[in-house]
Amino acid sequence: MLEQSYYDKTDEIIQSHGTEARYLIPIMQDIQNEYRYLPPELLIYVAKKLNITEAKAYSVATFYENFSFEKKGKYIIKVCDGTACHVRKSLPLLERLYQELGLSANQHTTDDMQFTVETVSCLGACGLAPVLTVNDKVHPSMTPDKVSELLEKLRGEDA
Repeated sequence: MLEQSYYDKTDEIIQSHGTEARYLIPIMQDIQNEYRYLPPELLIYVAKKLNITEAKAYSVATFYENFSFEKKGKYIIKVCDGTACHVRKSLPLLERLYQELGLSANQHTTDDMQFTVETVSCLGACGLAPVLTVNDKVHPSMTPDKVSELLEKLRGEDA
């Protein structure tokens, strides 16, 4: 059960867009931007407010890869595994992240909610391969050692 503040914020978001069904996606985007994931309880709440079925809301949310029902950390790290990045050794970057953060293909977010690691098919920066992003900021020409330095820097920002 979510705190009332989640519903209050969602009401503000809905009010900023309107209650027509066509605003479902921008409302979901704003909720996800606010909480770094899309709480299922809020999706049901939004569906009621927009007078659409829960099934319709879920079908939209699950169709787009951008939406996540899984809580994400403060730093969302996306490792590109597209062709250019893969050929230029993006997998060792992922392995270093998993090793240093204690994550795996089955656990994407650290217990302290600081880091989430995801792989993506392409980040659109093939000429800079291998790349990863942290909260959508591109880090080009990465190596496992640069990954370690980046994690150290990010941890330092929280100290």
